[in-house]
Amino acid sequence: MSDLAAHVVTSADGTPIEYLSVGRGPDVIVVPGALAVASDLTAFAGLLALHTVHTMHTVHVVQRRGRGGSGSQGDRYGIARECEDIEAVRARTGARLIFGHSFGGLVALRAACGNPAFDAVAVYEPGVSVGASIPVDWIDRARREISEGADFEAFITFVRGINPEQTGRLPRRLLRIILRYAIPRAEMRQNLALMPQAISEHVEVGRFDGRLADYREIAAATLVMRGKGRDTGRQAVALSRLAETIPRSETATFRTLDHFAPEKKPGEIADVVLRFFAAHARPCVQIEG
Repeated sequence: MSDLAAHVVTSADGTPIEYLSVGRGPDVIVVPGALAVASDLTAFAGLLALHTVHTMHTVHVVQRRGRGGSGSQGDRYGIARECEDIEAVRARTGARLIFGHSFGGLVALRAACGNPAFDAVAVYEPGVSVGASIPVDWIDRARREISEGADFEAFITFVRGINPEQTGRLPRRLLRIILRYAIPRAEMRQNLALMPQAISEHVEVGRFDGRLADYREIAAATLVMRGKGRDTGRQAVALSRLAETIPRSETATFRTLDHFAPEKKPGEIADVVLRFFAAHARPCVQIEG
């Protein structure tokens, strides 16, 4: 969308955090995933902002650290910094609703832990690892490849490591060919540019593995969504256990959508999220700016 307005807020550690806003109505924060930037979720944001049936919203897509007009991750990077960034945007906008995708889903959930400011949280395939359901044993090799300037090799290591049951079974030489043809050039450039950030973020995924009990502290109504391929396997179990742990949780499964649906096919997800937010949002005072 071309009508998003860019804003910058200062996080607790002094880091500038950019966010893109569109629409008018109850405020929603949207948190992108590991290899995404804010513009990847603007179509989704537009659906939340301009829906003709459900309540319209003012949607704020966070440009997470290391992307766009936001500052770098910094030496003290971690989930705590991500949560501070979300809190800075929330305090500026008055948002009481939040959506997160993939790693952004983990950030949204952590931001909601023990935080009464949020009425509702919706996450799509959040990066919550339980019992190493999201592997991180690829990180050391990928870091080494990045340091050697082999960004594409690091990306292959990531793709194989994060999904060992599928892409992890393919030989590297074959995956090199497949990825070069399957992923558009602009998207590949973005993926390679964000690999250092993605590595740091997956360190946090591993660090918070086994912290399932923390999510009992989420007071907000929470919607845990998944796509096809997440009804079996270790991450399917992890998402089920997550939903069972959160006190006020609901679940939704999209049988025809994959992990990247919020970026590439957002319509069905946006509709479900809008219905969920409408059911759980409390009236709030709008804050201009």
